[in-house]
Amino acid sequence: MAREPVSRPLYLGPRLKRLRRELGLTQQAMAEELAISPSYIALLERNQRPLTADLLLRLARTYRLDMADLAAEERDDYARRLSEVLRDPIFAEIDLPALEVADVATSYPGITEAMLRLHTAYMREQQALAGLRAGAGTDAASDPVGEARRFVAARRNYFPTLDSKAEALSEEIDKAGGSAEWLRRQGVRLRLLPADVMMGALRRYDRHAEQLLLEETLPLQARTWQIALHIAYTALRPDIAALVRGESFASETAAQLVRRALAAYAAAALIMPYDRFARAVEAHAYDMDALAGRFGASFEQVAHRLTTLNRPGQERVPFFFIRVDAAGNVSKRLDGAGFPFAAHGGGCPLWTLHDVFRRPGEVLTQWLELPDGQRFFSIARSVTSGGGSWGRPAAVRAIALACAAEHAPRLVYAQGPQPEPTPIGVTCRLCNRAACTARAEPPLGREILPDDYRRTAEPFTFAES
Repeated sequence: MAREPVSRPLYLGPRLKRLRRELGLTQQAMAEELAISPSYIALLERNQRPLTADLLLRLARTYRLDMADLAAEERDDYARRLSEVLRDPIFAEIDLPALEVADVATSYPGITEAMLRLHTAYMREQQALAGLRAGAGTDAASDPVGEARRFVAARRNYFPTLDSKAEALSEEIDKAGGSAEWLRRQGVRLRLLPADVMMGALRRYDRHAEQLLLEETLPLQARTWQIALHIAYTALRPDIAALVRGESFASETAAQLVRRALAAYAAAALIMPYDRFARAVEAHAYDMDALAGRFGASFEQVAHRLTTLNRPGQERVPFFFIRVDAAGNVSKRLDGAGFPFAAHGGGCPLWTLHDVFRRPGEVLTQWLELPDGQRFFSIARSVTSGGGSWGRPAAVRAIALACAAEHAPRLVYAQGPQPEPTPIGVTCRLCNRAACTARAEPPLGREILPDDYRRTAEPFTFAES
C-alpha cells in the first residue's frame, strides 16, 4: 500500500514579513485584519511558528492573493541559494555540512537573507573591479540601472501597447467624471490621510479594505500622479507584466527598475494621452509650462512625456532627457536626439544644466556646439520633490531636454535671433578644446607642457602632438 505523503510544517516568515511591508501594514494592523494577536504575527515572521492551513486561507482571502504563490517552498529556496553561495572558493576551508546549511536557512531566515545580500554585493563589487581592470566597464548584473536604461533606449522610449491602452482608459476615466469616481466604480475608495497615519508612504493601496490611501499634504499634481500610478499598476498590470516577461534580465533589480519605468510611462500616458498631447505640443510650440497647466502635470512630467512621442509616422521633436542633483549624480537619463552625454565621470560645467541650482524655477536655454561641430539646443530648469510641510526635506534637481539644432525652430524657446553656441565637451577626458578655463583634467592621449616658466589662464597647456 502506498504511503501517504507526510505534510511538513509551513514556515513562511520572510515571505509574510515582505508581504506585510509591501502592503504598508504594521504587525498590529495585520493582526487585526487576520483576527490574531500581534505577538503571533511576530512569531510567524521569525519562523517560530508554522503557518496553518486556516491562516493561509485567511491571508489569501483578506489580501486577494494567490494561495499557490503564498505556499511556495521558500525554505527550500533559501537553503538552495545559501548552499550555492557557500560553494564560493572564499569558504573552501570551512566544513559546511548540508544539514547545517538547511537548518540555518530554516531556523534563521533573517541571518540567511543578510548572508545572501552581503554575498550579492560582494560579487557585484568583484565584477565591477574586474571590469575596470580589464578596461571594459561593468557587466549587466553589476549595473541594473544601465540595463534598465538600455531596455528603454532600445525601444526608443516608446511602448505602443501601453499608449493605446492608456488612451482608451483615459477616455473611460473622463466619461466617469474623473479618476476618483472611476476608482469608486471599480470598488476602490480614495482617502486622504495625515502623514503620521501613512507612516512615510505617499501612496498605499489597502487591498483588504479596497482603499487607495494618499498622504493629504501632497500637492494636486503629485496627487494626480500617484492616482495614475495606482491605475497603471492595477488596470494595466497585465500589459506591463507582458513587457517585462518578454525580456531576460541579468538581475531582479533590473527587472523591477524596468517595471517601475513602464508604470511611470503608463501613468504619464493616462494623464497626457498620446494624440491629445501631441496635438497640444504643436499648438503650444513645446511650451512646457503651458502644457503642464493644460494637462494638470508637473514641468518634469511634461518634459519626460515629450521624449516618448515616437509613434511611427507621428513623431515629434526627438529629445534627450537628463536629471541630475547638485553633486552631478544622474538619477534619470533617456537617450535620444543623438546627444552624447558621458556615461561615467562629470559632464561639462559650461552647460547651463549646472547653473539652474543658482536660478531656481527659471528656464535656461542655450545653444551648444560639440568639438565635432554638432549643434544642439538645450532647455534646463530646476525641479523640486518632497517637502510639502514644515520640517520635511525637499530634493532639488536639475532637468534638461536637448534636441538637434535643426529641430529647435519648432520650439517657442528658440524664437528670435540665434546667439553664438557655447562650445562644450562630453566630458573633460574626451574634449580636446585647449582654450577652456573650466577644464578639470587633461584629455586622454594629450601630453601637458610644464608651467615652470609660463602659465596660462587655462589649467593645462598641451603639446602639439
